[in-house]
Amino acid sequence: MTRRFRFSTLITAATLLGACVQSSTSTPAALPNAQTTPAPVWDVIAPGLERLNLRPNNSALVSFIVLRIDPARYAFRAHYQPGEARSVVGWRDALPDAAALINANFFDRDNRILGLLIADGVIHGQSYRDRGGMFAVDADGAVSVRALIPAPYQGEAYTQAVQAFPVLVAHGEPAFTNTRGDGLSRRTVIAVDDDGYVLWIVSSSLIGLRLTELSAYLPTANLGIVDAFNLDGGGSTLLYIAPDDTTIPSFDAVPAVLAIYPKP
Repeated sequence: MTRRFRFSTLITAATLLGACVQSSTSTPAALPNAQTTPAPVWDVIAPGLERLNLRPNNSALVSFIVLRIDPARYAFRAHYQPGEARSVVGWRDALPDAAALINANFFDRDNRILGLLIADGVIHGQSYRDRGGMFAVDADGAVSVRALIPAPYQGEAYTQAVQAFPVLVAHGEPAFTNTRGDGLSRRTVIAVDDDGYVLWIVSSSLIGLRLTELSAYLPTANLGIVDAFNLDGGGSTLLYIAPDDTTIPSFDAVPAVLAIYPKP
């Protein structure tokens, strides 16, 4: 099998693990504080599905799409093809009933996920114990986001789960301050808010934020975020929203995605 070297995503994971250090001379985006961030105006694109275009401090260069999902109306499913990566169009075509999808776990050059992924009750990989966060769905359809250091995975019988790192927000407060290897990059984030909705926060610009900047910004953005963690970003960042045909393509094809489906 020919091995495809995924430079962008492997470098992102390696820097966060401390295996190497990346530096940047780019000027970080100026970030707003909680007192100056206006209340967001959500666009309803389908029942239980709302969209927000987010520009930190009205930046002309950095933007995100935020998708707010009501878990009472949408079911979450992880999809994984070990050793086989697909583009956003490939995943869209493979999952024609999905209302939306994003990229999920970090993965290696052989297109095998890092950390734990559970797809329809089938467990892949091994859970992180010394880093990261986990999004999970239990047998009753209840969703959760948790940090794995204070609350490690103990083999709970989840039907769906994805993991990545680092944790960005914990209990409504910034949770990541390590500047080592922290460069500007596109980002994919998953969060839960104080109303129990799930938020997908995805870079829609070519320029992103440092993880420390994003961690500091998210609690101030009037999104009600309680807990959030970083999914694989950089070249892997992708998003597809079927109702309004929004597509953010990745530079790297990915072997795993998290998708949502309308509940009956």
